[in-house]
Amino acid sequence: MRTRPGSPPPGQGSGPSARAAGLPPPAERGATVIPDRVVARIATQAARTAQSRRAALPPDPSGPAAPSASATVRSGSVRLHLTMELPYPTDIPHVCERIQQDVAERVAQLTGLRVGEVTLTVRRLVTASGANRGRVL
Repeated sequence: MRTRPGSPPPGQGSGPSARAAGLPPPAERGATVIPDRVVARIATQAARTAQSRRAALPPDPSGPAAPSASATVRSGSVRLHLTMELPYPTDIPHVCERIQQDVAERVAQLTGLRVGEVTLTVRRLVTASGANRGRVL
């Protein structure tokens, strides 16, 4: 049996299936790359969930606009920028902080990336009665 340079001798691999297939150890097999747009879509969904949970805005198609997100991935770390609407009245600093934490945790959990920064922009404040009319308060 031939082995690759730097791989353990036969019988000392990372498991019986890896030895049988002749695969190198997991650390030597390569890296998974997650494109920025995929991370942004994950962040958008996490923001939508956090918005309905933390800001008491139900995910209603006729209601406020859905959150949007952009992501920049570099060296295993990601920077996120979120844009969303929040209800009026609300404790904006507290709600924004909780949403940022929720999105960071969810993105890290699903991608394995370290979330270095989450910037949140509040597009507008909406009232329950003004959500469908598009009023800015």
